Formats: sequence, structure tokens, C-alpha cells
Amino acid sequence: MRVAVLVVLAALLPVAAGAADQKPFKPHYVSQRAGLASLRQGPGYAYKILWVYRHKGYPFKESARFDIWRRVTAMDGTVGWMNGQLLSDERTVLVTGKGRAEIRKTAEPDAKVVGLADPDAILEVKACEPDYCRVDSGRVDGWIARDRIWGVDPGETFK
Repeated sequence: MRVAVLVVLAALLPVAAGAADQKPFKPHYVSQRAGLASLRQGPGYAYKILWVYRHKGYPFKESARFDIWRRVTAMDGTVGWMNGQLLSDERTVLVTGKGRAEIRKTAEPDAKVVGLADPDAILEVKACEPDYCRVDSGRVDGWIARDRIWGVDPGETFK
């Protein structure tokens, strides 16, 4: 009996040593890589499908990892697990609110409007300042008010 316990403990040592070398996980935003992706109740194909997302680029907030699985949260608060191969590190945002959101030439409230984005539009995000984020729709490149998008944390800035 003592030999079996030692073998099991010895087998776990490389895993524990490897875990100590890993950086702590930091929640971050990702986007849907495929045109069709299933959100599951747990990290595996045996778990029930909660929702099927059909929009490439849809943003999610990744909060945990388990093997090839990623725990993500959608804009509406739905939490589940998605295969990591269906996700990309490309940052996108989802337009929120009622009515079209103005996309401006610069990050100023009185800047020229260069485009309009419908609610639920998915836009690539390139940079964020305190009040505006630079987005690209493929046809329009400009700045949108942060309070009209989901996919960026409050106070998060980047270039």
C-alpha cells in the first residue's frame, strides 16, 4: 500500500512544479473565431449546450481555463464554457443601447460624425481612452462613446 501512495505522489510532482511556474490568470476579453460556437454548462462535450452563438467576432469575457475549455461571460451575463479553438484574442466590442451610436472622427464629443452603428453591431476595437474607444467596422474607422459598447472594462485604456 505504501508503494502505491509514493507512486501517485511522484506522478503529481511534475504537475505541481509546472503549476508554480505559470502566471496567475487574468480575466480578459476574447472574441468568437468561428461562425458557430456552442456555450456549454461545463468544460466538456458531455455538458448541456446552453446557447449557440452564430456571429463571428462576438465578444466574451474569459474568466477561467480548464484544459482546452474557457469559461466565458457574454454581454447579457450568460456564463458557460466554450472550446478554446472557437475563441480568438482579437478584441471586439458589441454596440449597446437604443438607436444608432455615432462613430466620430476623433475622440471628442463635438467631432464630425463619420458613421453610425446599429445596436448589436460587432466592431473591432483598436484603442480606448477614458471616454471613447477607436473602432473599425471594415468600412468606418473612428471613435465611439464607451457607454455605447460592451467588451471593455470600466477605466481600461490601451493603444
